[in-house]
Amino acid sequence: MSHCGIVTLRQQPETAKGNHLPVAGRRDRRVQVIVWKSLREVQRQELLGARLMVVHGRWQREGMVKNLIAARLEDLTPLLGRLGAATVSRDFR
Repeated sequence: MSHCGIVTLRQQPETAKGNHLPVAGRRDRRVQVIVWKSLREVQRQELLGARLMVVHGRWQREGMVKNLIAARLEDLTPLLGRLGAATVSRDFR
């Protein structure tokens, strides 16, 4: 499964056991993406630099909560052209 969207927020909450959780928006929806530490180490540039991102992975559902577990990330920011400079994410630690 793949999901593409603008990265609107990056966070790494202490309760996430070191996992990076970017949230990519697509139209009026937001998708929480879980990126395990092993993938974060391999794809750090894509994770921290992408403004437009494709996430390849699998869906995880617990009750009403759905997360996309990332297996591979693609940075499509160049497709934004001049808009790329205007789409800045809010990053938290």
